[in-house]
Amino acid sequence: MASLPVPKQPAFPSLLPTRTPKHYPSSQTLPIASSSSHSKFYGLKFSTSSTLPIPSSSSGKMFISAKVDKGTVPPAFTLKDQDGKTVSLSKFKGKPVVLYFYPADESPSCTKQACAFRDSYEKFKKAGAEVVGISGDDPSSHKEFAKKNRLPFTLLSDEGNKVRKEWGVPSDLFGALPGRQTYVLDKNGVVQLIYNNQFQPEKHIDETLKLLQSL
Repeated sequence: MASLPVPKQPAFPSLLPTRTPKHYPSSQTLPIASSSSHSKFYGLKFSTSSTLPIPSSSSGKMFISAKVDKGTVPPAFTLKDQDGKTVSLSKFKGKPVVLYFYPADESPSCTKQACAFRDSYEKFKKAGAEVVGISGDDPSSHKEFAKKNRLPFTLLSDEGNKVRKEWGVPSDLFGALPGRQTYVLDKNGVVQLIYNNQFQPEKHIDETLKLLQSL
């Protein structure tokens, strides 16, 4: 029996378009998913932007820059002390003054620092200097703090931290903690020392006494 010839199949072009794979150069930023999503890690939310923002290197300057420098006369102020009386910086002109900014009454480090100033108070008096503490606490808080720890020196209430800002006292822990900074002014009201040490409060006493002995 004769076999029937099988017709040759015609060549049809492919119905599916051919795709060439995309190649991203190493310097090109790969696109990020356009819809925002929550990370499974700590509920973090990713940005929908195709580029990730990079923090500016100058963003931390607000915490470390100071408006009062050594050799300058700091801005004047008038604040209330622990007894509710108004006290001006000009009151201390004619004698050295140790003016220390601290975070808050009753905190462990601030209590340690205040008591260290108290224990060395006679040395400051011998050097002819006044000791003044400043924080954002109100006068009644200062009064209780001074009474409880038998503090013989003035505590001033800088509510709203106006003076702290004017003097440019830097904050710590990315702005979460008010700075601990001490200034020594000579009898003419000129800054001779700026000492900052948040976590070793007692060193403020050593550094200020050392400076006062050289004046």
